[in-house]
Amino acid sequence: MTTDNRQQTMENKPKITLRLGKRNQLKVLREKDHGVYLEGGDIGDILLPKRYVPQGTKVGDILDVFLYLDQDERLIATTEHPLIEVGQFAYLECTWTNEYGAYLNWGLMKDLFCPFREQKVRMQRGKRYQVYCYIDDKTYRIVCSSKIEKFQKAISEKLSTPNSKPSTLNSKPSTPPDRRVLIGDFSTRLFEHLKLSEKGYTPYHDKSPAEEIYAMFGVSKKVFKQAVGDLLKRELIQIKSDGIELTIKGKTTGIEE
Repeated sequence: MTTDNRQQTMENKPKITLRLGKRNQLKVLREKDHGVYLEGGDIGDILLPKRYVPQGTKVGDILDVFLYLDQDERLIATTEHPLIEVGQFAYLECTWTNEYGAYLNWGLMKDLFCPFREQKVRMQRGKRYQVYCYIDDKTYRIVCSSKIEKFQKAISEKLSTPNSKPSTLNSKPSTPPDRRVLIGDFSTRLFEHLKLSEKGYTPYHDKSPAEEIYAMFGVSKKVFKQAVGDLLKRELIQIKSDGIELTIKGKTTGIEE
């Protein structure tokens, strides 16, 4: 191949924006015994291991996959849905700890790391903590922090800036496409938030500013209010002048019920 041909090939290579720690829609380029390779643009082809390949997948298909780093810090794809993505808050269970920090179950084979410096209190195995997921600037690893207040403040300030623009195609202050949740799913998450909070109470309610709700829960005010209505209908919460709290029924009902 001549130099001109090589240059033309590089110029014809599609520009693909990959989002680490989030879901991406990528094309299947080729099949191998150990899985399929997805189009990754300048990064190179990305492996989707065989156990995650949907039945009937063929070359040319577009798959919805989550991108993260495997045990060897290599970019890899999965069709599994993690419990949290970069830029989101969630309650996760600590599965083990070592001299470097804690590891939390986020629904993937490789646990999510929380360094000691990002732990509000020292994490213990078997306990659940509210964390924020982000990409560490120094290591480029997906990690989390239980010191969520600083992230809530940063998100709230960004959303309240007059000239700030959402990071998606939507111009409305609604839930971005990669954060959409079903109302029933968020009702469960809000209920879990109350069950794990002190005295079953949260200061967020239907009069709270939309940017504060988004900073805390990662959903629009509309989704939040519909979830509150769902929990009210089930008599699991009651509205207070300065927030919402669990009813006696809510305090005695399990999260999975």
